[in-house]
Amino acid sequence: MSARAVVKAFYNLDLAKSEDAINMFDKDCQLHWNSSKGYIALDHDGIKAKLQDIRQSFVTFTYKLSHLLKENDTITARYTAYAATIERSDEIEPIAHFISIWEVKNGLLYKGYEISQLFDENPQSLSSF
Repeated sequence: MSARAVVKAFYNLDLAKSEDAINMFDKDCQLHWNSSKGYIALDHDGIKAKLQDIRQSFVTFTYKLSHLLKENDTITARYTAYAATIERSDEIEPIAHFISIWEVKNGLLYKGYEISQLFDENPQSLSSF
């Protein structure tokens, strides 16, 4: 499977329903994530714990890709995460916007750099800058 296909396959998963999503990550993987709440670095165990948290907190957790760019075995993805919580299972809502850069090694997600911002229902227009 090509690097682009690996990344696309991951973002096509419903993480709330996929018990084997962790199998898409190399055992030595690293994720460096800058969110609107701060920086976090995750290894394989940390990613596994995050995936378990998603399965426990959400009925559905999916992504809508807007861009998927390839350069060698490095893939850049731009997407929005959507989820329905257990408490409001009938309402799928946008959670956050992301840009992720993934290095794929041996057909697995190996090294990721991610930046995210929580979804804002009332974003400022460019004219307000």
